[in-house]
Amino acid sequence: MIYLELFWAFCKIGLFAIGGGLATVPFLFDLSAEKGWFSIADLVKMIAVSEATPGPLGVNMATYTGVQTAGVLGGIISTVGLVVPMFVVIVVLSHFLKHLRKNKWLDAIFEGLRPAVAMMILSFVIGLFVMNYQTADHMGRPLLAVLLSVCYVILTWHFRGHPILFITLAAVMGIICG
Repeated sequence: MIYLELFWAFCKIGLFAIGGGLATVPFLFDLSAEKGWFSIADLVKMIAVSEATPGPLGVNMATYTGVQTAGVLGGIISTVGLVVPMFVVIVVLSHFLKHLRKNKWLDAIFEGLRPAVAMMILSFVIGLFVMNYQTADHMGRPLLAVLLSVCYVILTWHFRGHPILFITLAAVMGIICG
């Protein structure tokens, strides 16, 4: 039964998480509250692991959740559940988009979706920021955590380095400050 629940939960996420991997996170917040398969602290760890490992964020998080919930088979089923709806939608849309490239209604739909996706991601970022400082081990040093966050934002805005550089820098700072 857990496998069917995992498949269905991630099938819904895959169908409605428009905008990439970060768009799956609000759905995972809801999944945490609804099913209790993982805590908010686990979700923060999942995001960190998923960001640090190769592959799409949403797929990594689905796999991680499935493995944590129901073992390796759960990871496979969760990943398939996430990917199948996206695959079907892409195949169907690609067929129609060939014929609708200059359709004003389709352009209007995408114009409306862009700010919605941006706000979903912004909501996730703010929620993750708050969650990080409520659940992390550095609770005794919130000023240090905020200072490091501000430094990372400044660095990523001013220096367009590879994300691996910033992930490595964050890990090194965690070791130094931890």
